[in-house]
Amino acid sequence: QVQLVESGGGLVQAGESLRLSCAASGRTFSRNAMAWFRQAPGKERALVAAIGWKGTTTYYADPVKGRATISRDGAKNTVSLEMNSLNPEDTAVYYCAARGSPSVDSWLFTRENEYDYWGQGTRVTVSS
Repeated sequence: QVQLVESGGGLVQAGESLRLSCAASGRTFSRNAMAWFRQAPGKERALVAAIGWKGTTTYYADPVKGRATISRDGAKNTVSLEMNSLNPEDTAVYYCAARGSPSVDSWLFTRENEYDYWGQGTRVTVSS
């Protein structure tokens, strides 16, 4: 059974940093593009960051640009998201996503419907 499991969420204070991790099992995603999305209370799910299979191509949404770093470890079948200078607007459930098909080129994907596997999410709450 293919699974993506997020971890690292919790309650943090504004200005602090947090590192989220996503562990995949059931199949390898070492050559598949992956991403982090988030859904804040009362809002639609939105892209946070995306990464190509090689790990050298990345994309960051404007709200987190300069404050977030996405990385991956193909051997461990994991992807991480590090965020600093957190503020209450970062409060959301964060989801890990993976493409179902491997790629030869390190393409980046930014739409929800371009991803086939999703984790259950990990909640991040930032207090002011």
